[in-house]
Amino acid sequence: MRVHLKYGSKGLDLELPETPNFQGVLYPQDAPPLADPEAAVEQALACPIASAGLAELARGKQDAVIVISDSTRPVPNALLLPLITARLEGAGIPREKITILIATGIHRPNEGDELKRLVGEEVATRYRILNHFSNKEEEMVRVGEIGDGVAAYVNRHYVNADLKILTGFIEPHMWAGFSGGRKAILPGISSVKTLEFMHGPEMVAHPQTRYGVLEGNPFHAAGLAVMAQAGADFIVNVTLDTSKRVTGVFAGHPVQAHLKGVAFLSRHCIRTLDAPLDFVVTTNSGAPLDCNLYQTAKGLSGVSSATREGGVILIASECWEGFGSEEYREVFEHATSPAIFIEKLLRKEFFIPDQWCAQETYQVMLKNEVWIHTHGIDAETLRRFHFTPVPVIEDAVSQLLARFGNEARWAVVPDGPLLILQVT
Repeated sequence: MRVHLKYGSKGLDLELPETPNFQGVLYPQDAPPLADPEAAVEQALACPIASAGLAELARGKQDAVIVISDSTRPVPNALLLPLITARLEGAGIPREKITILIATGIHRPNEGDELKRLVGEEVATRYRILNHFSNKEEEMVRVGEIGDGVAAYVNRHYVNADLKILTGFIEPHMWAGFSGGRKAILPGISSVKTLEFMHGPEMVAHPQTRYGVLEGNPFHAAGLAVMAQAGADFIVNVTLDTSKRVTGVFAGHPVQAHLKGVAFLSRHCIRTLDAPLDFVVTTNSGAPLDCNLYQTAKGLSGVSSATREGGVILIASECWEGFGSEEYREVFEHATSPAIFIEKLLRKEFFIPDQWCAQETYQVMLKNEVWIHTHGIDAETLRRFHFTPVPVIEDAVSQLLARFGNEARWAVVPDGPLLILQVT
């Protein structure tokens, strides 16, 4: 059978065998793309969910901040931003009083040509655009507390704004359950000090901090708490199909509009199996998400719960940025073994920003071997950090079938973490 995997910007075309217990090439059940996304956004801004229209909210306001996702997320900013800013200016907020704030979390800033690609050249040249820097204390304001007295610090440009707007897209998320909504603030524009708690070892290890779960999820609860403390007036979230076309627009009340979007997406992105898999071939959903090893934890986590103890996850992730940062590369130096790494984290022997995705990766490795096909990290380095490098995916599948037998239960997930795999 021929299978196309999401990998970088071009993908990978494979020829794989069909065996008796092959469970299929598993895709999200895409909702149909909107025929006129611009009209849908206009309608959502005028008649939002559980909220007054954006223009009405903007009247009388002195300034506004619009939070957007960074370049690791395929949000259609070039579609959303001109329509949002037009409403704000039409309601009387001057262009020079509108700030677009990039929710980088702890990621690097988006500048130059990358910024133009992120927001569109017209927006990039006409509006004030700021990157969030989580480690700049002078840029943070304390808005309250989360957890057991943990201080919540949020970007001052956002906190001090007269009108606060969050944008983003809703997809399955390995800790928040689903992205979008409150996640634009935490972790998007929060201080690294607050993220030490949000991405701390106990939070990442919590059994309810996982894909597709909101009820009882402490990550979700903390996000809602910080959003309430920092304030949020309006959100504009979208859902996308696997070709990154807009399938839904959910604008309005920061909580209710997000929940509507989650309910819509849940009907399309969850697949239930009747028994675990022996091995699975998956991806990190291609560009832009498979840019580095840091992000690749998402693809691993998305299929691990459906892979049996001792099973194998074979992931294709281009990682053209390598590990993602020097700090993230440093985290792996503590990984004598997956078990020892997790023990060190829980004893808090060290704290390095970015360690949370390494924790997620090694939590998966405690249960499953991780085989990886990538062009961004050399084989010797991968082996050193307990990955099995895969030069040719077809050859690796043959090895796995020889290992688990021709009756092995296995599947292919071409879109990676855009599909949540569960077992009944």
